[in-house]
Amino acid sequence: MRGLVLLGAMCVATQASAMSIRELRAIEQLQSNGDIHAQYYLIGVMEGALEANAMAQRQGRKPLFCLQGRRLTPQSAVSLYRAELQRNEGVYEADMLVELVMTNALASSYRCAD
Repeated sequence: MRGLVLLGAMCVATQASAMSIRELRAIEQLQSNGDIHAQYYLIGVMEGALEANAMAQRQGRKPLFCLQGRRLTPQSAVSLYRAELQRNEGVYEADMLVELVMTNALASSYRCAD
């Protein structure tokens, strides 16, 4: 029984769910220090997108975006996200995932030369 409880706890702890634009806005507006929490979330999303893109390249697939030697700082995450929303105002619905916006932001800002 003890092993079953531990297994259940591990499953809950390892499940991650993506956040929608609406949920991120709610965190920013309703929680104390919400802007900081949102910033850290966006940094994590950006780093995840960078790693997924690098893994695709290592596996021989075409990358979605190309940094071409440029480095992104953690502070880039918020500006990339907000610029993408502003550039495509009215395109993204509130229930769309933040990850989609970030990936599109990276693909728009760091196009591959081919």
